[in-house]
Amino acid sequence: MRRRRTARRTGAGTARLPNLESVLRAGPSGWRRTVAGGLLWGGAAAALGASGDRTARRAALRGIGTVAIASVVTRAVARPAVRRAQPLDAAGRIASAAAFAAAVLLEAPRYGLFVVPGAAALTAARLRSEVRRPGDVAVGMAIGAGAAALTARWWPVKPEAAAAAAPPRRPAPALPGGAGLHIVVNSSSGLSWSADSPDASDHLRTALPKADITVAQQGQDLAELLEAAARRAKEQGGALGACGGDGTINAATEIAARLGVPLAVFPGGTFNHFAVDLGNQSLDDVVGAVQAGEAVVADLGRARVPGGPEQVFLNTFSLGVYSELVGAREKLEERIGKWPALVVGLAGVLAQGSPVNVSVNGRPKRLWLLFAGNGIYHPAGFAPTYRTQLDDGLLDVRAVDAGTPLARTRLLLAVLTGTLHNSRVLTTAQVRSLRLEVLHGDPQFSYDGEVTRVAAGRLVLDKLTRAVTVYRPAEKDQWLR
Repeated sequence: MRRRRTARRTGAGTARLPNLESVLRAGPSGWRRTVAGGLLWGGAAAALGASGDRTARRAALRGIGTVAIASVVTRAVARPAVRRAQPLDAAGRIASAAAFAAAVLLEAPRYGLFVVPGAAALTAARLRSEVRRPGDVAVGMAIGAGAAALTARWWPVKPEAAAAAAPPRRPAPALPGGAGLHIVVNSSSGLSWSADSPDASDHLRTALPKADITVAQQGQDLAELLEAAARRAKEQGGALGACGGDGTINAATEIAARLGVPLAVFPGGTFNHFAVDLGNQSLDDVVGAVQAGEAVVADLGRARVPGGPEQVFLNTFSLGVYSELVGAREKLEERIGKWPALVVGLAGVLAQGSPVNVSVNGRPKRLWLLFAGNGIYHPAGFAPTYRTQLDDGLLDVRAVDAGTPLARTRLLLAVLTGTLHNSRVLTTAQVRSLRLEVLHGDPQFSYDGEVTRVAAGRLVLDKLTRAVTVYRPAEKDQWLR
């Protein structure tokens, strides 16, 4: 009798804690299912990212992030609540499929139309091969869809439509074959977001055979090349073209606005935020607009020293730790996504940086940062990403006050919880001008990603409304573009 009782106890213990051999024989359960699911959706995300399309890359990052959230919810919350492991494994796999499909559909509907049928087929195959309780499918789909919706709290979905802008008072000339278009290509700007061609200049020569194309060589003054190209374009009644990143486009825009020539912005740099807001997602978008004479007007932001020099900005102006934060975020966001990169970068720059002492419209302030956007940016809060209008005449100002008690801690917590737009550490305003004066030290100023210093210590930020005419394709129904 004693031996039989021992055997029962041993058998019961073995049922509760299976050994390694039994786990391996049991098929894809536990950690093996988790690894297999991660590889599956990781591979799907890699395929999207490999397309070279910026929207597809965002969809892939949102998909992977959503799958991670769904896995955490299923294993850390749902499983202890119901105390039944095997069905929740099934719900977890369904949740992962629903999470990835919903996230991609949310970010990029045109890619979601391909991902959703695959996720549905995979879920159906698993349902046929394993025994399930009826509620597992509903639980898994609810968790997956909820996780996708949750990501939008920290990383709002960027609309597919280009920012609104008015047509120019004087129509931009149509330049068939690029006749009268003088393009300067800055090959040192980095890789293009578009996947049109390994070499942007070769692609442009093929698409616009009548255009005059100059490739800036190392050691040449880019501003001089752009100035000469713009003057030739003005003499011929044509247009200036620029292919490069934000710094290149900034220089070209200042010259085009000053000389009164239209500008063709070709997305050829590692980062080209203005081209994205403009709707010029690829080189061919701009090629078509130039040949058809389709254009809009856009505002320019301006930072000027009273009675002295001035600097225009197409996208953003900032002081304090914002420029360091943007650099830290951009180094990480391709690997871990924009919002996690923002949090990691913010924690780093707050730990190492220090507030700046400035006067804002005559009022002394200690600020961690001040951001001014050329137009109203979205989303509200700390991670402005895109504009919906290019000619609204306003500066979007956001400042983080270092004088608030526990400002750093409250700032980081607000970013983590997605509540920064309601936090007292952040002050926002939409204005037409702003006066700044440095009260102590020599802080860095950043415009369109370029860092500089202003020796005078005083600046006025304002707008040059509808200052530049820019080619872009005519408005389209872009839902499935």
